[in-house]
Amino acid sequence: MTRVLVVDDEAPIQRALSVNLRARGYEVDLAGTGEQALQLAASHHPDVVILDLGLPGIDGIEVIHGLRGWTNVPIIVLSARGAEHDKVTALDAGADDYVSKPFGMDELLARLRAAVRRSTPADEVATVETEDFRIDLAGKRVSSRHGEPIRLTPTEWSLLEVLVRNAGRLIAPKQLLAEVWGPQYREESNYLRVHMAHLRRKLEPSPAQPRYLITEPGMGYRFVSHT
Repeated sequence: MTRVLVVDDEAPIQRALSVNLRARGYEVDLAGTGEQALQLAASHHPDVVILDLGLPGIDGIEVIHGLRGWTNVPIIVLSARGAEHDKVTALDAGADDYVSKPFGMDELLARLRAAVRRSTPADEVATVETEDFRIDLAGKRVSSRHGEPIRLTPTEWSLLEVLVRNAGRLIAPKQLLAEVWGPQYREESNYLRVHMAHLRRKLEPSPAQPRYLITEPGMGYRFVSHT
C-alpha cells in the first residue's frame, strides 16, 4: 500500500487530503510542521510527500533540503505561493512537482500517481551509525557516540554528505569538487585535502590512520561505516 506524507498546517486541507487519499486506498501520515514532517519521513519512509511551503518553524524549502539529504522520495509541493520564482526555488531545491492552491483534487491525485510511477525503490537511510559518531542525514547533524554535537562547517557537511550517500563507493576527486564547490572547481584538489583533514580531525579517533574517511591514492575518496 502506498504511504503518503501530507505536510500542511491548515486543518481543512489535512482533512480533505486525508479523506480523499484514504478513500482511494492510500496510507496517510499527517504533519503540521516542518520538524514533524522530517521526523515522520525518517520513521515511516513515505512513498510520496505532499508539502506546503508556508509552515510554522522551518519552512517547506528547508524540509525539501532535509529530505534530499538522504532520500529521493517524490515531493509534490502544494502551496498558495503561485509566483514563478517560488516554483523555481522549490524545484531547484529538489521538489518533483508543484501544484498551486486552490487546487483540483482530481488533478492533484493524478500528479501523485504519476510521481509514484516515476519513482524507483531504493535502500535509503536517514541516519548512519558508527562506533565513534552518528550522522543524521535528515537533520544535517553529526554527534559523538556519547550524543555530543560535532560542529561541521557547511562545506565540511556537504563533503561528508556526498561521501555518506555513496557509502562504500570510490568517489573521484573531480566529482567531489564539482558536487561540493561547483564544476568550475574540478581541478582544485588542494580544497579536498584541506577539508578532508578537517573532517578527520573532528570524526576519526586517529586522524593519521582513518577508519571511515579513506583515501585511495591517485583514485579518490571513500566512506566506510566500519572496517
